[in-house]
Amino acid sequence: MKIVPHDPVIKAARILAVDDEAANLSLVDRAFRREGFSNIVTCLDARDALADFTATTPDLVLLDLMMPGFDGYEFLESFRRLTSDTDYLPILVLTADSTMNARLRALSLGANDVLLKPYDVGELLMRSWVLLDTRRRFQAR
Repeated sequence: MKIVPHDPVIKAARILAVDDEAANLSLVDRAFRREGFSNIVTCLDARDALADFTATTPDLVLLDLMMPGFDGYEFLESFRRLTSDTDYLPILVLTADSTMNARLRALSLGANDVLLKPYDVGELLMRSWVLLDTRRRFQAR
């Protein structure tokens, strides 16, 4: 059973997943590929993800907050400085930090949504679909 609707334009979207745990990235990669997405890039280090972003703009970023060194908050600050105010580039934060402060800080730094770990894969896919569909509609204006 497919979880997300079929739309080849959205399924061709470039998704950048950033997490310092390889198992989490593998789960994300498998879930999206199972639903027909083929352009998933995974990064274990937020600095590498930022370099990837500057080389090729993603359509959606899935971002862990708690990473050693350059964490998700720093990524959000850098990412938003590199994006135009006239573009809609969604970021979905995936975090185990369930505090209200973490969620509010991520949202205030430019995240579009927050999903707490452990999350339901179906919910991850649907929230991602909504963000990607919004980006597609925004770009069509």
